[in-house]
Amino acid sequence: MEVLAPAKLTLSLRMTGLRDDGYHLIDAEMVTLSLADRLEIQPTNDETSIELIETDRVDAEPIPLDADNLVAKALRLAGRTARVRLHKAIPAGAGLGGGSADAAAVLRWAGFTDLEAAAGIGADVAFCLIGGRARVRGIGEVVEPLDFIERTLTLLTPPVHCSTPEVYRRWDAMGGPTGDFGNDLEPAALEVAPELASYRDSLANHSGQRPRLAGSGSTWFVEGAHPGPDLVVVHTTPA
Repeated sequence: MEVLAPAKLTLSLRMTGLRDDGYHLIDAEMVTLSLADRLEIQPTNDETSIELIETDRVDAEPIPLDADNLVAKALRLAGRTARVRLHKAIPAGAGLGGGSADAAAVLRWAGFTDLEAAAGIGADVAFCLIGGRARVRGIGEVVEPLDFIERTLTLLTPPVHCSTPEVYRRWDAMGGPTGDFGNDLEPAALEVAPELASYRDSLANHSGQRPRLAGSGSTWFVEGAHPGPDLVVVHTTPA
C-alpha cells in the first residue's frame, strides 16, 4: 500500500509551562502542507525494515533507518511489522515534521488513533495524525481541529540543522523569552544556530516580508507565492 505523509507547519508557538517530567507545554497553531513524503508499506509477519529512497530534497542531517526511526517506533506502537520504503520530499531537521508525518502515516495505515500515545513517540505525531488546521496544546497530544483556511506560503529551508532538544535547553537557559514574531523558540534557535539570520534576511529581501521561523527551525516562511532559487511554494491542505 502507498500512503502520503504531508508536512506540517507551525504558524505560531507559545510556551505555556513545564511538566514535572521536564516536557514543555505549548499552545500552537499548526497546518498541513501540500509538501509530502510518500511511503510504500508491505506488511510482514515478523520483521520491520526501512529503506530510504533518495530524492532531490536538501537535508541538514542524516536520517536514521534503525529502531530509532519514528516509522519503526510507530510500527511498534501499533503492534505491526512491515517493510517500508520512504520516498522523502520533506527536509530532515527543518521543523516541518517529516519524521512525525511519516510516523503518523504509518499509524493511519494501522488504524491507530490514540493521540496521547502518538505524542509519546514524537510531539508532532498527534497533530500529523489528525492533520488540517488545529490548535495544539499540552506536549502536543491535545489537538483541537479548526476551520480550514486556504493559504499559500513560501518556504526557505537552510542546510542548517537545529536540534530541537538543544533549542529548548537554550530557551530555558535564556529565561524563557517571548518571541516577537509569534514563535517563542525563535530567539533560542538564533542563538543555537546564528547562521539562520542570514537566511531570514535573504527571504525578507526577496519577499518584502519579515519571515517567521517554523517551530524550532530551521525553515523560514512568509505568506504568499514568492518563487526563487532554493524557495518552495506550498499550500495548506485540509485533513
